[in-house]
This record gives sequence, C-alpha cells and structure tokens, in this order.
Amino acid sequence: MTAARAGERRPAVGSYVRDGRDGRVGEVMGFEGGHVRLRPPGGGRSWDCPPAEVGAAEPGEVLRARVREANRRKWVP
Repeated sequence: MTAARAGERRPAVGSYVRDGRDGRVGEVMGFEGGHVRLRPPGGGRSWDCPPAEVGAAEPGEVLRARVREANRRKWVP
C-alpha cells in the first residue's frame, strides 16, 4: 500500500485486498468519494469499501476468490 495522507494508507490500483467488513477479496479499481472501489477477481459487480476496512489479501485468498468466480461463471448463464 502507498501513503496517501498523514496516517492514511492507500492500496495500489490493481492490487488485491480484503474487505474487512465481510471478508470479500477484491481488486482495487480506484478511489471514489473517500472510498476504495473494489471489483471481484475476474470481473463482476464492483463495490465501495471504507479505507479503514481494507487489508492486504493473502495469495491463497486471491486464488480461492478466482476459483469461486470461475465456478460461478461455469454454472450461471
């Protein structure tokens, strides 16, 4: 993560993070209205997360999220 303001850390666009509110893993798409804009690995509907709730995602978490998305796409027309 990179420093944005004094005491505040911003994840890099394109990195994968975990939403601390519900544990979802998302790719950082940008920053909007004081929130971090996230999208599921592999695409899908994006969501906003407060910066204080964003944490680094472990490689295994990212892999599980990608597999879950691939499986969902296989079964959803």
